Amino acid sequence: MTQEISLSEDNIFITEETIDGDDDGPLAGTTVAVKDNISTEGVRTTCGSKMLAEYVPPYDATVVSRLKDAGATIVGKANMDEFGMGSTTETSHFGSTENPAAPGHVPGGSSGGSAAAVAAGEADVALGSDTGGSIRCPAAFCGVVGIKPTYGLVSRYGLVAYGNSLEQIGPFGETVEDAAALLDVIAGHDERDATTREVPVEDDTSYADAATGDVDDLSIGVPTELLEGADEGVVETFWDAIADLEDRGAEYHEVSLPSVEHAVEAYYVIAMSEASSNLARFDGVRYGHDADADGNWNERFAQTRKEGFGDEVKRRILLGTYALSAGYHDKYYKKAQDARAWVKQDFDEALSEADVLASPTMPVPPFELGESLDDPLQMYLADANTVPVNLADLPAISVPAGETDGLPVGLQLVGPAFGEERLIRAASALA
Repeated sequence: MTQEISLSEDNIFITEETIDGDDDGPLAGTTVAVKDNISTEGVRTTCGSKMLAEYVPPYDATVVSRLKDAGATIVGKANMDEFGMGSTTETSHFGSTENPAAPGHVPGGSSGGSAAAVAAGEADVALGSDTGGSIRCPAAFCGVVGIKPTYGLVSRYGLVAYGNSLEQIGPFGETVEDAAALLDVIAGHDERDATTREVPVEDDTSYADAATGDVDDLSIGVPTELLEGADEGVVETFWDAIADLEDRGAEYHEVSLPSVEHAVEAYYVIAMSEASSNLARFDGVRYGHDADADGNWNERFAQTRKEGFGDEVKRRILLGTYALSAGYHDKYYKKAQDARAWVKQDFDEALSEADVLASPTMPVPPFELGESLDDPLQMYLADANTVPVNLADLPAISVPAGETDGLPVGLQLVGPAFGEERLIRAASALA
């Protein structure tokens, strides 16, 4: 199958091809943008990379099958950071996406195209994937709602893997109810994904039904560590949103998550190690880019990966391979897994004292386009408030909290495992 591939005029979609769902269903008449690392049968799925620029999957991801069955219309594959590696959507091989809510600034990443599609009104809802904040970051930067489900709630079958133990597919919407309605469709056990869980639900309930905005007597824990070092305007906007929740009947108190001091380091060791393993399959032999190089197989393999991967992907493969190498596994990877267990323990303790935890989604407002490209460390540190949630396998939601200097600010709520209904109820008081 031959398809022309180029970014849409506004750099939101990599492939603009309509996929029609059934004639009826809960999402009939709803348009959906799908992140371009989620397989769509017969429609190009590039992961924002030259390596997969010509790849057309022969099957649908489970979430795509469920969208079709629900009557949704997929309007395009959304731009993303290459293989999900980035927080700006600028590492995409096909070019950067501009933030519709803040022209001249990035939309966040790695699911920046999905968030931008909703913010620009080019799709009613969208799907992204979240390995360390890749749904919540662009939701915050674009002023929309993004839900990172509990690990195991949504099937990852058909999601091109980056960090298997961390990533989850989740929804974007203009409102909490819109995002929750999409979650209703994609959530649930899948026999093709052994990591999915059977979660008991009442037949007559739905996540969308939980969007009542009722926060009376809701107990909110505010982790002090997730406010340290944050931009002053972001912190101010965050407290204004907390005050709004208080006015509606919620109460807050401060809690501590001492382990988050090490969360970013632990996350990147684990994520890069898993990425190194997952991306080893791209050798130019079975599928993907194949360099036209002379020499033996090793030389052709090296040239294929040199041409096919961008700088950020190469950086993470190298660091992950080093962390897993003989003599360094215990020094880095094992310690990172120990830190992960500590993070989960801290979250469990904090959530025993509060119904939900709240923080700014991102400690900074949206970067200007090009601002962080030469400083990957700045991009990594910006994930300080989001990556701990993935390490702890918990659900989280980002909702618009307001603006600072005309730039969107998001508020993140974190709940106990499979506590999506509680999060949706609380978040719907703000969006």
